[in-house]
Amino acid sequence: MDTQHGKHAQIGSEGQVANAARMAGHGHTYLRLVRRLERDAHEDPAAFRRRVMLVGGAASAAIAIVLALFLVVSMVAIRHALGAHSGATAVKLALLALLPLAALLIVLRALYVRLPSPEGRPLTRAEAPALFDMLDRIRVKLDGPRIDHVLVDERYNAAAAQRARIGLLGIFGLFGFRSGGSTNYLTLGLPYLLGVPAREMAATVAHEYGHLCGNHGKSAAWLYRQRLVFGTLHGHLRALAAGSLLHRGIAAVLDRLMPYYNAYTFVLARQNEYDADRTASGVAGSVVNAQGLVRDTLQARWIADAFWPTLLRQADDAERPLFMPFAAMRTALKAGYAHWAQPAALAAALAERSGVHDTHPCLRERVDAIGERPALPRPVDRPAADALLPPDTLCALIQEFDEAWWARTGRQWQARHREASRDRSRLAELGALPLAALSLASLHELALLRAERESPAAARDVLAHLLAQPGGPFPRAAFHYGCILLADGSDAGLFHLEAAVAHDRTLADAATAEGCAFLLRTKGQRAARLWREALLPRAA
Repeated sequence: MDTQHGKHAQIGSEGQVANAARMAGHGHTYLRLVRRLERDAHEDPAAFRRRVMLVGGAASAAIAIVLALFLVVSMVAIRHALGAHSGATAVKLALLALLPLAALLIVLRALYVRLPSPEGRPLTRAEAPALFDMLDRIRVKLDGPRIDHVLVDERYNAAAAQRARIGLLGIFGLFGFRSGGSTNYLTLGLPYLLGVPAREMAATVAHEYGHLCGNHGKSAAWLYRQRLVFGTLHGHLRALAAGSLLHRGIAAVLDRLMPYYNAYTFVLARQNEYDADRTASGVAGSVVNAQGLVRDTLQARWIADAFWPTLLRQADDAERPLFMPFAAMRTALKAGYAHWAQPAALAAALAERSGVHDTHPCLRERVDAIGERPALPRPVDRPAADALLPPDTLCALIQEFDEAWWARTGRQWQARHREASRDRSRLAELGALPLAALSLASLHELALLRAERESPAAARDVLAHLLAQPGGPFPRAAFHYGCILLADGSDAGLFHLEAAVAHDRTLADAATAEGCAFLLRTKGQRAARLWREALLPRAA
């Protein structure tokens, strides 16, 4: 399962194609190819799977042939060098042999893939026997592999990961073999455990098991490893391209081939997500699975957009938090239900469409595919954390995570508190004066302080007044005013976001997120994509 960057975390597998965003940079050709292949996969899934296997086999064969050619050319050159009668000829042949050998070493080095182990707090069977019993039941039902390590982290997330026990994942994975076996990890976020019922968690774990146990067949596992290999090889060579003509040449070839390879494997990986969802429905039931998909989407967004910002805003008034996050999270999630379980929030989530940056289909397509109608889930009476973890284990986890969070956050919290105190004093000073009496610099300062310390409503008039003055540009003010207009439903806000990015490239990511979210809600994915493509050159 991955964390989707942006407004919320998304439940899913580690099978996301790492290069999808980069491939999207090839423009409409890649997008059209993905859409065409999706139609092919829908019309005849078996035939499409065979085509992808042929593409994967051809890619592996091409690498094998290139490696063999490099080796043969080097051996021939070395043999002739050893038999040369002229010293100068021998030196030239030896130098000639070094070129393919260097290329061979470059490729082999890139194929030596050792992915880092997932991070988290290890959880043992003795600490959580009920949880491990549930994992055992799912494993038996799906005939899946053993989970070697269960970890807990602080995300609203759940993830399965497989790591090779030796570092030659690249070489072995490329040709369809496992390199000395694998170690399987399951990571469960503490907020996730506190926010979902055990039945929905079982559906998510079954989805992840569906990836690990090869419910999609050995071919899916092979292509998964192969995508890791080619993605690593491509990224490695691109990083080295500036320093070597040889690196640059190999990277250029891969630049041409990778969009096609990624398009085929991306579409198959998305089909595998549907398969994993069906696996989850087979274990927990389609109704429970659908409820979990909706809850995970809406509740994760609420945590990111409301819970954490509300907590961090306490720093404006208090030197220490009034409540620690993980100790308060169970209560906060229950109270938050009334805020995120709204028809408007569900409608907005269902209006989103699948893109080409994540192998996971959109919420509507996932729920439709398992034969259910999307609906708001019921409140959680007893979260998985209470059902599957003993009280002493849960208390220990909460305390550990709160202490670790404060150790990381305490300094920034107190610095923010001091800054907020200074800003309040300055706001009171500037706010006591009429706008006409303020210098342009003071007007700019007041506008930003109100936008960033008070509220959009408090800042609206002073932002509009500032932006009407000569002497700009005022990119941060333009950004805030643009966001206010978009929140009111006015597409005039897009103009202000564009002006902000044109004069301050550091605002590009935030402006892109706000503008695309508005256009996705109002005009659809194509309008959002075209606006984003037009905006990004301004930030170049």
